[in-house]
Amino acid sequence: MADETAVATEREALDAYSMTVTAVAQQVLPAVASLRVRRGSRSFEGGAGSGVVITSDGFLVTSAHVVAQAGAASASFIDGSEYELDVVGADPLSDLAVARARAATLEPIQIGNADNLRVGQLVVAIGNPMGFSGSVTSGVVSGLGRSLATADGNGHRRFIEDVIQTDAALNPGNSGGALADWQARLVGVNTAVAGMGLGLAVPINKTTQAILSALMRNGRVRRAFLGIAGGTRPLPPAVA
Repeated sequence: MADETAVATEREALDAYSMTVTAVAQQVLPAVASLRVRRGSRSFEGGAGSGVVITSDGFLVTSAHVVAQAGAASASFIDGSEYELDVVGADPLSDLAVARARAATLEPIQIGNADNLRVGQLVVAIGNPMGFSGSVTSGVVSGLGRSLATADGNGHRRFIEDVIQTDAALNPGNSGGALADWQARLVGVNTAVAGMGLGLAVPINKTTQAILSALMRNGRVRRAFLGIAGGTRPLPPAVA
């Protein structure tokens, strides 16, 4: 009797998990686009990455490296619609970019707050790995507060802080796609695969929302700097 109860409880838990992932996918999929990008004189790259609609008037968030040096771009959605994209701005230091679809209205995703995430929490990744549009994977938040090495526009190495680590399967083409919580809210933008079962996403929180707002408004992010430069000089014998 105890074994039957345990099996029934496990089945109910699995059913609840499946229903949650299914519900998230149904809500988020219409807001996730497959991006095709043309760089210079090359032909369009199918499955170059993913994007997520964040406003009803056509703004999408994606990864900066997905649209880097894009001469032209387009976004296709799960319903078969396709629109040309204008890259509004990119911020390599956060690996975030904003593009705008030439569409009257689009269905945006709900915006969440990654600061409320907890390790072990369910997350769902939706994107277009290997060009397979509308792919859904699920997992948990494996870690928070990670650092991800990146490079600015001048090739200088920088680090993106507070990156989300997840075991939800990510593959090339997932970059720029949605990482959603159990309530179908955008909490991260998938950006990198560090290894088997080790995916990384840029968090969506107050800081990154300010970056996205600046990109939508100005096409760039202005950051403060001290204006101090360092150099090496030999010490005089008295000091040495």
